[in-house]
Amino acid sequence: MISVGEGPLTPGYVDRPGQAFHSLPPQSGHLMDSAMKVLVPVKRVIDSNVKARVKADQTGVDLANVKMSMNPFDEIAVEEAVRLKEGKEHHAAGTASEIVVVSIGVTQAQETIRTALAMGADRGLLIQSDADLEPLAVAKLLKAVVDEEKPDLVLMGKQSIDGDNNAVGQMLAALLDWPQATFASKIEIAGGKAVVTREVDGGLQTLAATLPAVVTVDLRLNTPRYASLPNIMKAKKKEIAMKAVADYGVDVAPRLKVLKVAEPPKRGAGVKVTDAADLVAKLKTAGVL
Repeated sequence: MISVGEGPLTPGYVDRPGQAFHSLPPQSGHLMDSAMKVLVPVKRVIDSNVKARVKADQTGVDLANVKMSMNPFDEIAVEEAVRLKEGKEHHAAGTASEIVVVSIGVTQAQETIRTALAMGADRGLLIQSDADLEPLAVAKLLKAVVDEEKPDLVLMGKQSIDGDNNAVGQMLAALLDWPQATFASKIEIAGGKAVVTREVDGGLQTLAATLPAVVTVDLRLNTPRYASLPNIMKAKKKEIAMKAVADYGVDVAPRLKVLKVAEPPKRGAGVKVTDAADLVAKLKTAGVL
């Protein structure tokens, strides 16, 4: 059974019924097992404050001379992993023993990994790929990384702000056959489980996923820190391993073909109305009523 707000949810909300999730009291205390390794996938995307431009031939988004940053949801995941290690907020100190950051992308994605290392991650891994891989291909590569690194928790953003697919976390959990908890707004590690609070239409849902597990994070989980200058300098000395997609023997062939990328149509100008009667008249003229 799952506790949600003021009543139970239907079984349809349970990702793996009878295996991964259990109802918990709101405050179950902190039960610490051995410190765990946390794997945090991060993606290099167009900065959230920059307006994306479509290429003239409509084959994709123009990335030339555009500011790139870490995907905001991934930044939140890195922050939470660091808090697990530091013992900040409600976490016990040393909950996480090692934080490994992995990114799949172009060589410049090292900058994104360096940002995570400056925030407090321990080491990084870049799987180089010039192609923009589809979610299933990314999930397959991450599974290969998990098999190699053997983390206790995969903590990742719920989606990237470029593709907005919201699929990699769920696919990765399915490939690993691990429990998953998505859209986390609060995470606690207790008794060998990740206790996750998530916002749903009916209120707050609390899940307990037995570790190892995949957890995807939402905006309300935390506010990421700004890396200090000393930590930025220290991050330059931290390890970033470089690998190629071919090193993992994973089929990353695309299943989809992008036919065209276009900007949304420009919104037309509005019309002012004097009163409710005028509004109704204009709606009738427009054929809405």
